[in-house]
Amino acid sequence: MAVRTGQQFIDGLRDDREVYYNGQRVADVTTFEPFKASVASLARLYDLQHDARYRETLTVECPTLGERIGRAFEMPRSQQDLRLKREAYRLWAESTCGMMGRSPDFLNVMLAALAAKRGFFAELSPERADAMVNYYQHCARHDLFLTHALLDPQLDKGKLRHQQSDPAICLRVVDRNSDGLVLHGIKRIATAAPYADEILVWPFPPTFQPGEEPHANVFAIPMNTKGLKTFCRPSFSHPGARHDYPLSSQFDEMDATVVFDQVLVPWERVFLHENIGLLNRMYRETRMRELTAHQTNARLEVKLGFVYAVLVKMAEAAGIAARADIMELLGEAVACLEVIRSTTRSAEEQATVDPENGLCYPDLFALQAGRALGPVFYPKLVGMIRKLGGGGLIQLPASLEEFDTPISADLERSLRGADINGQDKAQLFKLAWDLCGTEFGARHELYEMNYAGERGALLAGVQREYGRKQYYVDHLERFMGSL
Repeated sequence: MAVRTGQQFIDGLRDDREVYYNGQRVADVTTFEPFKASVASLARLYDLQHDARYRETLTVECPTLGERIGRAFEMPRSQQDLRLKREAYRLWAESTCGMMGRSPDFLNVMLAALAAKRGFFAELSPERADAMVNYYQHCARHDLFLTHALLDPQLDKGKLRHQQSDPAICLRVVDRNSDGLVLHGIKRIATAAPYADEILVWPFPPTFQPGEEPHANVFAIPMNTKGLKTFCRPSFSHPGARHDYPLSSQFDEMDATVVFDQVLVPWERVFLHENIGLLNRMYRETRMRELTAHQTNARLEVKLGFVYAVLVKMAEAAGIAARADIMELLGEAVACLEVIRSTTRSAEEQATVDPENGLCYPDLFALQAGRALGPVFYPKLVGMIRKLGGGGLIQLPASLEEFDTPISADLERSLRGADINGQDKAQLFKLAWDLCGTEFGARHELYEMNYAGERGALLAGVQREYGRKQYYVDHLERFMGSL
């Protein structure tokens, strides 16, 4: 099976997985009210792959596998491949207004990156390299949706994992046998875990120290694996309230903690284990950053573009779109959007082929600019929504259904704007409130500020690895020498 439909995706989730919400086990994640709308939104992404208008962009024939696969799984070998991948990311992101930060394409392209660096995993053993490549092919053939969990629980940050008061909290190997590794402990934050097919686990940040070897493991298992439990945060969705909560009613990605209770991971699903040296090198040397940042920046472009459009419509509704200070505000939003938009295209233009595997990788430094600036730009644009909306964001009807009640005429008069009726303006402001005022909106600000890691560490890494630094320093030294 390859290139699934939405219904096939939904059917695959009915597998008796152990998911808990508010302390109660969820019988069926596809029909559970807090998850149902997000599952349906993800199913629409799979259906788009079968739409004649998008099929050639969203899917591609894979000579290696001998069948058609999702575009994100493709290993790019040219700039044109990269452009098509970016276009595929854009199509899926527009389907969710950029609000699903962990749509299936993110982990799919990560898997392609890992499998493309077979030699890295072969440093541990040929068996681990085979396991990585075989798993990538399995996921591509079955068009699976993965989540991932990187982080440990927030414990005593002054101590290493094995030094915690309870060293069994952080996920670690507790046994091994001919069948595989036995792991016990906890990982977070696994976005979309309740309704993902499988989970890829690898620890982050890559700063493991001696003594932490039992915690240094990379593997993947199905979400219905025995002993794997998923604990969910409160839902921020508003089921059935699409007009009043246009985004959160459809796109609330559930975040979860995953608990491993003596879970057996078969050897064919173990890609790296108990090796801090390799684990600390994996993030950089597998070049996953180039391919995943290409996807995340493309998604962020769509999200910022959506927020920018909301700002434009709010300014027009208030009759101030041509005012000098508002033009300046909107121009700043455009500048933020265009910087992020440029990162993917610049990275494609400066792409290079890796002689080790023949893959065409987008330029890391262009993409890292987007990763560093996105956490600044998104909150800035959301702040602009608050500024433009002012008190109007607070004084909204409890529901747009009030326009079908005896008070509708008064509501209409109290809410109308410049060249826009009251109901349409209320709908626009309901959307704006979902972006800046709801729990859903607050979660998205936190997400964009933190999903790429702590920003200070990210910026330090950008400087440490900046490959064009010497070019500019040499130019300065030549000039200084000429003096």
